[in-house]
Amino acid sequence: MKKLFNTTLAVLVILIAMQNLCVAQQGRTVKTATGKQISTLSKSEKKEGFTMLFDGRNFDQWIPSEAYDITADGFIRSNPEKKAGTNLYTKEEYDNFIYRFEFKLTPAANNGIGIHAPLEGDAAYVGKEIQVLDNDADVYKELAPYQYHGSVYGIIPAKRGALKPLGEWNQEEIRVDGSKIKITLNGQVIVDGDLKEATKNGTMDKLDHPGLKRSNGHIGFLGHGSEVFFRNIRIKRL
Repeated sequence: MKKLFNTTLAVLVILIAMQNLCVAQQGRTVKTATGKQISTLSKSEKKEGFTMLFDGRNFDQWIPSEAYDITADGFIRSNPEKKAGTNLYTKEEYDNFIYRFEFKLTPAANNGIGIHAPLEGDAAYVGKEIQVLDNDADVYKELAPYQYHGSVYGIIPAKRGALKPLGEWNQEEIRVDGSKIKITLNGQVIVDGDLKEATKNGTMDKLDHPGLKRSNGHIGFLGHGSEVFFRNIRIKRL
């Protein structure tokens, strides 16, 4: 009985430690008197060297796009009524980094995170795209594995099953270091791969991806004509 108690206690300690680590990595979001939600870095993120890219106030660190706006709540919203393909990019370029953000999907939502992208062209090919998708929507049931949420589009498929139900906020981290890429969704690693290794015999979609040669570029939200919400966006250069 004592052994069982000690084992249970040890498991609880580990779970609490994991929860505290998750909270430390999430940053803080505080609602103001007007209802707007303002995000700030956690203490650990400040020590690690993270900076805010979007805190709910403005697009100061972004190149404005007619397809994206800021809601009264302080979220970035992709406007489904605007032209698909009108992307929202960071003003600065990044090579190796850890990129953290939160997102909320709507039914059949489709978006993407562009990395190492130039400002012109299809970021999935001239840069790289990390898919943002409502995996369970009927319209996406016949997609290829490399097209589901978290996948490096056309190159590395992501593990499925980590998305929260529609309407809930998801936490995601994208870590890029050279050719290595690691993507964590709601505490679960869904991609842990090497772009060079994954494409040594060609890409999964059998298409040309000149962006694989790029090691620097903008980070962006890639509009695909559906509504998605983003908040609490932070980055750390490696």
